[in-house]
Amino acid sequence: MKRILAAGLGAALLAVLVAATANPGASAPPPDIPLEQHKGPYTLAPLPYATDALNPVIDTATMEIHHGKHHQAYVTNLNAALEANPALKDKTLGEIFAGVSQYDAAVRNNAGGHWNHTLFWRTMAPPGKGGAPSEVLRAQIEKDFGSFDAFRKAFQAAGMKQFGAGWVWLIWADERLQITTTPNQDNPLMAVAAKRGKPILGNDLWEHAYSLKHQNRRDAYLAGWWDVVNWTEVTRPFYRAAAVPG
Repeated sequence: MKRILAAGLGAALLAVLVAATANPGASAPPPDIPLEQHKGPYTLAPLPYATDALNPVIDTATMEIHHGKHHQAYVTNLNAALEANPALKDKTLGEIFAGVSQYDAAVRNNAGGHWNHTLFWRTMAPPGKGGAPSEVLRAQIEKDFGSFDAFRKAFQAAGMKQFGAGWVWLIWADERLQITTTPNQDNPLMAVAAKRGKPILGNDLWEHAYSLKHQNRRDAYLAGWWDVVNWTEVTRPFYRAAAVPG
């Protein structure tokens, strides 16, 4: 397990170093510290794989637009929102999420958009490269959902039921794994979330995440997405949230 975590740590560290070189004045989070514990200004870290690496599940054009345009816009707009709200400059993302109802839509949407997408990219890998859930994580999934297959079906069903744009999440809450959804760019760390918890895995339900390839077929996107989940990387937020010794 330590070798698996070390490998993920090395890849994340490389991404952080590249981001810091591109914008040395930015607050790029070290790989061992969750993004929600960091303050702005923020940067868009490079993807941990090439834009064509998730084919055929997620096409190259989608990745280029989704990461390079959509996520970059959240980062740019979040930094602008912090400039316009000086009191927020010394707050971490987690602190902003805790009091998010106090702030305007620009803060809420862009802070959420940056955090959500950062987890999204990190927890995907090229088909066949994402490994499998650790024994501890798989045992917890089976305990809380009955079986791994039942978990997948429940996750996909929740994703289909979410109306309009949003996210479907696997979270750690109340000492167990649970599935929840949030609208727009909200996430379970926010005080406004219907079900709060620590996100382990999240899938983007916005149409720009899948429409170029699947048009309006969210079901096809949700079903195929499992082929690019990086279970090696998912282990890290699960172990942290559940306080599992690494």
